[in-house]
Amino acid sequence: MDGAAVDRSLLLEMTSFMAFRGPDAQEVWAEGRAGLGHTLLRTTVESVREHQPSSLDGQVWITADARIDGQAELKRELSALGRTNLAAALDHELILHAYHAWGESCVEHLIGDFAFAIWDEPRQKLFCARDHFGVKPFFYAQLGQSIVFSNTLNCVRQHPEIPDELDDLAIADFLLFGANKDPATTSFAHIKRLRAGHALSFTQQGLKVRRYWQFPTDRPVEYRKGGDYTKRFMELLEQAVNDRLRGDHIGIEMSGGLDSTSVAAVAKSLLVRRGTPFKMHIQTIVYDRLFHDDERKFASMAAEVLAIPADIIAADDYQLFENADEPKMWTPEPDPDPVLIRSVDTYQRAARAGRVMLTGWEGDGFLNESPKPYFRQLLANGRVGRFLFEAIGYAITQRKFVPSGKWQWLTGRTTIPQSPGPAYPDWIDPDLERRFDLKARWNRYQQPYSSRGLVSANAARTAEALTEASPFFDYFDPGRTGCAVEYRHPLLDLRLLDYCLSLPPHPWRIHKHVLREAMRGKLPEKVRIRPKTGLAGYPYLELLSQPDARWLDDFVANDGLNRYVKTAGMPRPSTLRDPEAAWIGLRPLCLNIWLGNRRPKITINSELSHDT
Repeated sequence: MDGAAVDRSLLLEMTSFMAFRGPDAQEVWAEGRAGLGHTLLRTTVESVREHQPSSLDGQVWITADARIDGQAELKRELSALGRTNLAAALDHELILHAYHAWGESCVEHLIGDFAFAIWDEPRQKLFCARDHFGVKPFFYAQLGQSIVFSNTLNCVRQHPEIPDELDDLAIADFLLFGANKDPATTSFAHIKRLRAGHALSFTQQGLKVRRYWQFPTDRPVEYRKGGDYTKRFMELLEQAVNDRLRGDHIGIEMSGGLDSTSVAAVAKSLLVRRGTPFKMHIQTIVYDRLFHDDERKFASMAAEVLAIPADIIAADDYQLFENADEPKMWTPEPDPDPVLIRSVDTYQRAARAGRVMLTGWEGDGFLNESPKPYFRQLLANGRVGRFLFEAIGYAITQRKFVPSGKWQWLTGRTTIPQSPGPAYPDWIDPDLERRFDLKARWNRYQQPYSSRGLVSANAARTAEALTEASPFFDYFDPGRTGCAVEYRHPLLDLRLLDYCLSLPPHPWRIHKHVLREAMRGKLPEKVRIRPKTGLAGYPYLELLSQPDARWLDDFVANDGLNRYVKTAGMPRPSTLRDPEAAWIGLRPLCLNIWLGNRRPKITINSELSHDT
């Protein structure tokens, strides 16, 4: 914003750095004080026509990592406002049309997964936004009168004027909780993260960040016929999956549980209906020897019935911190997984098989409510008749009575003691602890979630965990995986989510009743009625108990770890037997490896094709 011209050669190098995530084309646009770069990963049929950075009028330019859903409705809205040439508009062009129509309010009309930056030359304004759940990352750093941004953290680090200083509180959060608790920061003090559901503008007046989306509140809707609930749910689920297909080669990250198998069944049905050739595969992680695990049985059952080829990965042989020094293991920020090699190999296998993976996140959070807040609300609102009707239905479907004579159940005034949480790790550096009052921070985050009387308490808790408490979806992004494969999450579709939150918890969101009803005849019955089943064991705990894990007791601290950890006070990792204590106790080793692998900035120079 001081009028200086963008360094074109640096822009080329930073764009080239991202070629690993966008191998199909790398292009830049630069004019005066603004420059944009884009690397292309073709994941849709339409993307063969895609070129970015792009402009509709030569005045307003965009670079975007985006998939815009609900396009038919969006095009109708834009057409009503006089926008033309919409029929064949690509995702990023629809964002531009929306910006021309509504300005910064365009984000309130967009659904899907997106991170984008728009340079508005007439207004001398940069406008950026990130999708509602933060599926697409966005990082930025302000350098005086300039701003540098990317959907790839290590790309921002390549800028020579951005210091590599760490954010000590973010590192402390990693040690305490396994993830940074501040969604607006990164592990680097001078690089920020645009929060999910937020937009950013940068003008002569400075930088402003604002929230444009709030998690929906309870809005109960009641239908006369029970079948209408399931019918509408299925319509929206098919719409959510269909918007995320848009190609002829689809992978499914599938366990043997209900959520991901349902996504697989719907995706297969939609692809068959198209009547055109397609490829589809399933990827499943199982354990055959470390502990008893039924995922192979149920996943194989679903794959066989759906007639989808399955890549079943037996994870028993992966070792703690295996291949930790190899470049493929270097993550942009510390990773809490001591068996990270398992995830790395999984991502690489997914990328070799295709470019799109669908998942079942986050059915457990949005389709599995407790009925208690709902029954309390009925009584609080004086709807005694409805309460009795629902209580009878609950007794029939769940085979137990409510409230079983317990007034506390209805009022929420229970006296059940809370189980003690994990102990504060006494190996945290005392100076670090004092600087940030870490014990108070630890105690605050150990408190049970307050539902604030919400009927959809579990959904609200899940949304907060995904958008406020950790950069969860960064783990799926190519900037972190290092692999050119895009993960998509149909159960996080905003239209589907909004509908699910309108459903009365009983019976539709108890044990995912609405999803189970929708999947009648579409999944093997044993899979459809299978109760929620967590992993049968703790892989890292089983590996710690093996004799060849004792080398961890003698690990050598890298320079910098002593700034955060009193290594002399750490427990011997091989002696840890409690799952929570082991999960926390291994984090200093995870941080130690990351600090050792956090190499100096390296700008990758390569031939770069570009349009200007």
